Amino acid sequence: MRLKAVAGLSGCRWFSSVLLAGLFILLLYRFDLIESALSPWLRGRSNLVNRASLPQLALQHIFMVGLSSGLSLVLGLGAGIAVSSGRGRQLRSLILDLVSVAETLPSAAVIALAVPLIGYGYWPTVLALVLYGTLPILRNTLIGLDQTDPALLEAAVGMGMKTLQVFFRVRLPLAFPAIISGFRTSLIINTSAATLGAAVGAGGFGVPIVSGLRAMDTITILRGALPVTVLALLLDSVVVSLQQAGVRRLWISATTRT
Repeated sequence: MRLKAVAGLSGCRWFSSVLLAGLFILLLYRFDLIESALSPWLRGRSNLVNRASLPQLALQHIFMVGLSSGLSLVLGLGAGIAVSSGRGRQLRSLILDLVSVAETLPSAAVIALAVPLIGYGYWPTVLALVLYGTLPILRNTLIGLDQTDPALLEAAVGMGMKTLQVFFRVRLPLAFPAIISGFRTSLIINTSAATLGAAVGAGGFGVPIVSGLRAMDTITILRGALPVTVLALLLDSVVVSLQQAGVRRLWISATTRT
């Protein structure tokens, strides 16, 4: 019964992901329909020159989010594994404190300070997003690894597994849901915060938002705000679907072994 319930939830999530993907594509290629529907009620002049199309801005935004989230996953997961056992435990508090301090820095300040060092464009934004996105993954990796049932570890050792085998075949797979949950949080943070990159020439959906704020044009603001909101919901739905699929595989594996 539990397996059927997990499978049903996974199917619903994938269906919602498809609907959100369709809405995202509609916003990119037929925003004129949204504009015509909202213009009677919202303040907007619709005469601002759009130098980049919404599909181009989407590619820029997805590139920044994908690169920063990938780097955050590598750093957070790697650091979490490194300080979860052995001599690395001595550095656990230090690593967590450093990453926590990095997250408290205002993202706009990080981007502004990075511009004189690495110039305008993607990289200052990516740097700020990596600093913000690493902590949720690191924290959840440690939580997932620490919550492994000691009885399972003893059983694995009793079966003749070595230390690395126990870690990669027992502890890490069981920590998968927690790690994915941390990555999910990191991904949503990066998707929304990437709009700040427009201030330093990184592009993305922040461009029409900034232009609309300067011109007091609500329609132009929505050209960036609506797609980035739907993109965040879409990415969240996809990650949750992958998380549920992973849980389902773990459940199948556990039941077949027993």
